[in-house]
Amino acid sequence: MPKHGKRYRTLYEQVDRERNYAPADAIALVKGFQTTKFSETVEAHIRTGLNVRHADEQLRGTISLPNGLGKEQKIVVFAKGDKAREAEEAGADMVGDEDLAKQVEEGFTDFDVAIATPDQMGVVGRLGRILGPRGLMPNPRTGTVTNDVGKAVSEAKAGKLEYRTDRGANVHMPLGKLSFDERRLLENYAAVVEEIARAKPAAAKGRYIQGITIASTMGPGIKVDPTRTRDIVAELEEEPEAVPA
Repeated sequence: MPKHGKRYRTLYEQVDRERNYAPADAIALVKGFQTTKFSETVEAHIRTGLNVRHADEQLRGTISLPNGLGKEQKIVVFAKGDKAREAEEAGADMVGDEDLAKQVEEGFTDFDVAIATPDQMGVVGRLGRILGPRGLMPNPRTGTVTNDVGKAVSEAKAGKLEYRTDRGANVHMPLGKLSFDERRLLENYAAVVEEIARAKPAAAKGRYIQGITIASTMGPGIKVDPTRTRDIVAELEEEPEAVPA
């Protein structure tokens, strides 16, 4: 195990490294790790069996989590004229074209989502080396290259997230804040897993979802049973209700 602080080691010892936890049990365990002064983010890391070197086995899409993320997304929009005004009215944090592109080229990446109108892709295209590795490059497949910028901004503000496989065929997704109650986190986890299962590429071969780990920002990973992809929230319903005194 890499060298970590005392708090991490204490939490690490609470996790059974040989066990694939049921989703509800994993969420309950990670909730018990809430000992920092700030509310950490809980993340899911999904390992797939996709061969991402093949275009037809790459995974990319969007999802709106039922309980949001516990924070407001910071949105920038590349647009001008009426579309720029539409983006501003919808609540975009920053709107521009060449001026905004220049700020990004100079190092500005303090935002969660970038949206662009189609006529701005000539401007945005040269930012690919900056935005691409950060997962911020606007893409028509995920609805972030569109003339309906008002709708795109509203959806992003409501918590719409983009997901995609990385070079190792993994998908990394936030599930919300550790301060969320167990049900809210479990509902978000269920939405993510069900979406990844639904979006399985037709060309995928072998076992698709090979492993799932959840972790808080400062906590150890907890392995979750990757075969449980349906009726996940029902696990909470199966718990016996407390008998009134």
